[in-house]
Amino acid sequence: LGEGAEDDVEKFLDGNPAFAKQYFDKKLRPEPLSSNQTSEESEILFELIQDMQESINMEKVVFKTLRRISGLIHADRCSLFMYRQRNGTPELATRLFNIEKDSTLDECLVAPDCEIVYPLDMGIVGHVAQTKRTMNIRDVNECTQFSRFVDELTQYTTRNVLATPITNGKDLVAVIMAINKLNAPFFTSSDESLFLKYLNFASLNLKIYHLSYLHNCETRRGQVLLWSANKVFEELTDIERQFHKAFYTVRAYLNCDRYSVGLLDRTKQKVSIHVYGKIIQGCSPDQWGAVSPLPCNLGAPHKYFDILFTSIYRPIDNKIYFNMHKEGSAVSWFLFFFKSLTQFLGWSVLNTDTYDKINKLENRKDIAQDMVLYHVKCDKDEIQEILPTRERLGKEPMECEEDELTVLLKEELPDPIQSEIYEFHFSDFKYTELELVKCGIQMYYELGVVKKFQIPQEVLVRFMYSVSKGYRKITYHNWRHGFNVAQTMFTLLMTGKLKRYYTDLEALAMVTAALCHDIDHRGTNNLYQMKSQNPLAKLHGSSILERHHLEFGKFLLSEESLNIYQNLNRRQFEHVNHLMEIAIIATDLALYFKKRTMFQKIVDESKTYDNENAWTEYLSLETTRKEIVIKQHPALYLGSTMAVLTSQSLPLPHTHTAISYDYKPWSGLHFRIWRQFGGWSFALRETEGPRRRIATEDPYVPPLTVGRPKQLLAGLVPGAGPGPGDAKNQAL
Repeated sequence: LGEGAEDDVEKFLDGNPAFAKQYFDKKLRPEPLSSNQTSEESEILFELIQDMQESINMEKVVFKTLRRISGLIHADRCSLFMYRQRNGTPELATRLFNIEKDSTLDECLVAPDCEIVYPLDMGIVGHVAQTKRTMNIRDVNECTQFSRFVDELTQYTTRNVLATPITNGKDLVAVIMAINKLNAPFFTSSDESLFLKYLNFASLNLKIYHLSYLHNCETRRGQVLLWSANKVFEELTDIERQFHKAFYTVRAYLNCDRYSVGLLDRTKQKVSIHVYGKIIQGCSPDQWGAVSPLPCNLGAPHKYFDILFTSIYRPIDNKIYFNMHKEGSAVSWFLFFFKSLTQFLGWSVLNTDTYDKINKLENRKDIAQDMVLYHVKCDKDEIQEILPTRERLGKEPMECEEDELTVLLKEELPDPIQSEIYEFHFSDFKYTELELVKCGIQMYYELGVVKKFQIPQEVLVRFMYSVSKGYRKITYHNWRHGFNVAQTMFTLLMTGKLKRYYTDLEALAMVTAALCHDIDHRGTNNLYQMKSQNPLAKLHGSSILERHHLEFGKFLLSEESLNIYQNLNRRQFEHVNHLMEIAIIATDLALYFKKRTMFQKIVDESKTYDNENAWTEYLSLETTRKEIVIKQHPALYLGSTMAVLTSQSLPLPHTHTAISYDYKPWSGLHFRIWRQFGGWSFALRETEGPRRRIATEDPYVPPLTVGRPKQLLAGLVPGAGPGPGDAKNQAL
C-alpha cells in the first residue's frame, strides 16, 4: 500500500472503533491460538523423534532435547548429571553442562577430567537423587539443600532451579536441571508441566542407554564365563570321568554308536592297556562284536571308532582309528575333527596327570619338611640345657608357669654387662655355641619385647636353639657368624641409639632377621648357584640365597612351638614379616649398590636438621624412609662384614691390624675363608670344564669378600685402610 492508502485506513479505523474491535476479537479468540500452539508442539515433537531416529549417540540426542526445552520454558541454561558408583560410593557427575538456547554440543560436553562431581548428600541435585522427586525451587536462598560451590567455581549466580530425576524402575539413571527463569522471577507450575512432558524423550533415550550398558556388561560377563568353562577342566582327579565329560561335550558331533579309549600304562613291569568304553544310546548289542584291536579301513561298514593313546605322558602323539557311520570314504573335515578331539582328550589327560603329580610333590614336600624340622627343631632333651625344669622343678617346660620359667632363665642366662653384648668390641671366642644361644635369648629380654609382645619363654628358647641348629657346620657362614650379625644389630640399636628411630616391634623384627639372615647357608654365593644350575636358582630368580634364608626362617616360624610371633595381632604379624623380608633381602650386596644413592640422600638430609628430636620424629614417622634405612642398614651391610671379620679373626680393636697383612692361603683366617670360597670356585671350574675357568691356580680370597669390607671399615676404624696384599687381590 502507498502512503495515501495507509492514511485512509487509519482514518477509517479511527472513525469506526467497533469494526476494529470486532476484527481483533475474531482473530484472537482461543480456537486459533490453540490451533497454532498445537501445530508448533507437533513440529517440535516430530523434530525430537527424528533426532532420536537419526542418532544413536545418547549425549547428542539429550543435548538437542535440553536445548529445545530451555527455549520452551525460557530457562537460562540446563545441565545433565549422570548417576554412577565409584568404589561403592554413589555420586553424580556432569555429562552435559550449561546448555543454552544457542549452545553447541562440543561446548557443553564435559570431558572426564573436567567433571564436577556431587555426592548424594550435597546440593539440590544430590537431594533430588536421594528422594527421586522433582523440585521447583523459586528462591535458592531459602533452600537449605542449595550448595554454592559450583557458582563460586563458575562465577555464576543461581536464583531459581527446576530439577527432576530420571529413573529406570527403582534405579536412578540421571538428574536433569534447569536454572534461572529469564522472563519471570521463577518457574511456574505450567513450566514444570512442560518441562516434564518434553523430558520424556530424554528419559527414554537415557533408559535405552542404561539398558544397553547393562546388556554389554552382562554380555561380556557371559563371554568370560563361557571362555572359562571351555578352558578350565572341571574334573581333575578321575580320568574315566574326565573322558566321559569330554565325549559328553562333543557327543552331538560323534556320528557313531560306540567309543573306547585305551591308555597305555608303562609304570608296570608288564605292559597293560586300560580300555574305557561306552555304548552311545541307540547302539545295537551285536555291534559290540565288530570291535577289532587292529586299525580298520576308513571306508569299512562297521559303526564304531576307537581312539588309542600310545602313552599317558604323550597324549598328543597318538594313533586314531575309527569307522564312519556312513558307508563310503571319510571326508577331510571329519579327520580334522578327530585330530582336534585327540588334542582335547590329550589336554584332559595331561591336566589330570599334572594334578596327580602336583599332589604327590606336595606330599613329598610335606614329608621332607617334616624330616628337616625333626633334625632342626629343639627337642625335649636339648631344651633342658637351657631350661633345666626336670632337675629343678621335676616337670617339663610346657607344664611350668611363665613365672617359674622366668626365674630359671634369670639364673641360666649370662649377665648382659659381663658378657659385653652391648659392646662393639664383643668377641665370641670365649663362648661356646650353646652360650651364644643364651646370649641371643638375653638380647630379646634387653630389648623389652618378651613381656610386651607376650612371647612364650619356652617358645623363645626353642626358637633360638633351632636357629642355631639351622646353620650348617661350615667355615664362614655358621652359627657364630649369624649371632655376630645379630649382636651387631642389637648393639647398633641399643648402644648406637638407633632404636629411637624404630618401634619395639620393628626392633624385634630386625634382630630376628639378623639371626636368620644366613641360616642354612651352603658356603657358596649366588653366582655359584646359577652357574651350577642349583634348584635354588630355578626357584628364586634374584637374591637366590637371601630368599632361601628368608623362606627357611619363615618355615621355622610357621611351626607353632617355634613361632615367637604367635601372640601378635594380624596387623603386627604382617608388619613384622614385611620388615623381616626387607632386612634379609637387603643383605644382597647387589641391591645395596643400586640403592646406596637413596640412602646417601637421607644422610645428607639429616645434616640440615639442627634439632635432633625433630630429625628423629621426621624419620620415625616416614615409613618409606625407614624402609630405605633398613635396606641400607649398617648392621646388615657394614655390620655383617664387620661381624664376619671380628668373629673369624680378632676382636674389633685389632681387626685393622689383621686385615692389613697380605692374604696368604695358609694363614688362619685366610685359609678358612679360602677353604669355603676357593673350594667352591674349583668345584665350579670342574663342572664347567676347560671352557671357562672361574678360579686361578693360586687360591685367593674374592675381592668383594675382603676389599669391600676393608673400604667400609676404613671409615669406622682408624688405620683399617688397604693393606699391601690388596693390589694382588684386586688384580685377581
